[in-house]
Amino acid sequence: MKIVIAPDSFKGSLTAQQAADAIAQGVREVLPEAELVCVPMADGGEGTVRSLVDATSGTLLTAEVTGPLGTPVQAEYGLLGDGQTAVIEMAAASGIQFIDETTRNPLITTTRGTGELIIDALNHGVHQFIIGLGGSATNDGGAGMAQALGVRLLDAQGHELAPGGAALAHLDHIDTSGIDPRLATTQIRLASDVTNPLTGERGASAVFGPQKGATPQMVEQLDKALTHYAQVIEQQLGKRVVDIPGAGAAGGLGAGFLAFTHASMSSGVNIVVDTVGLVALAKGADWCITGEGGIDSQTQYGKTPMGVAKAVHQANPNCKVIALAGKVGSDVEPLYSLGFDAIFGIMPGVCTMQDAVEHAASNLRFAAQNIARLILAAQQS
Repeated sequence: MKIVIAPDSFKGSLTAQQAADAIAQGVREVLPEAELVCVPMADGGEGTVRSLVDATSGTLLTAEVTGPLGTPVQAEYGLLGDGQTAVIEMAAASGIQFIDETTRNPLITTTRGTGELIIDALNHGVHQFIIGLGGSATNDGGAGMAQALGVRLLDAQGHELAPGGAALAHLDHIDTSGIDPRLATTQIRLASDVTNPLTGERGASAVFGPQKGATPQMVEQLDKALTHYAQVIEQQLGKRVVDIPGAGAAGGLGAGFLAFTHASMSSGVNIVVDTVGLVALAKGADWCITGEGGIDSQTQYGKTPMGVAKAVHQANPNCKVIALAGKVGSDVEPLYSLGFDAIFGIMPGVCTMQDAVEHAASNLRFAAQNIARLILAAQQS
């Protein structure tokens, strides 16, 4: 019997690797002769670096870069096992965790640190990137990232633009002659499930700006600035980014990558599935156990368990898929017609959040053990 164990992290308590280890322990206690294939997973958001590094036997690297407010921060990224691919969560350098109620200001926050991480990775011999878009404190359209890569964004007087989204209103000329030449042969895959365009009522400023501190007046100001930015990009670089789905991800960072690098936009979980080779690993699998902290009707829209279910069914249409979660929503019924055979919560009873976090591994192990007992009972019937 072959069982694929492919969970995402249980945020706040277990990494994807730790979750996979706990599930595997529970299964082995009941089915010691089963072939277990453990594959830590992610969907392009928080935890993607750790999951891909663990899954590919890669390494974690740290660099000091410019934070969203212009002050230095320590940011971690991953070098995958192939030694040529870096995985970066933009939030590690430019994330909302670096601001608070008193300092958040999307008019001035910058993605420069994300660009600096890319340069650091290039210096380690990287030729391919996976970049998770999400959790940003920024609304600068990726301008700071581009400037870190060597692009000059100039006003009418020939001065470099100041950091932040507001300054884009003064963009007059884009000079790409100084961009790092290594980027010409570097492929970048953007991991995001956000389909918002750069501007408009569904754009970066209107939808995501308020959570970064934008008032209604700021939203209007930022949207106009990004509109102008996109117009200059189209006029001078010949690239239309304003209405590309996903261009508005991470405060418009998606647009910046599409404008200044060889980048393509993909579903985060699909990138992870491809990178770890999940379809190949699941060949001949009889069962799959996946999961993450919470599962509800939104799981079908690009979340890890859904991506895992699709991948293992591609490998074997008859593979049974079971999902585990710390919290199961009351609206999971649609998932049963989309590839899930069973969904279980791992909590043994009512408890505090602290208890749930502290005992997540043992609860996951116990749930997996009970699943294995059901599998064993089905075999013996």
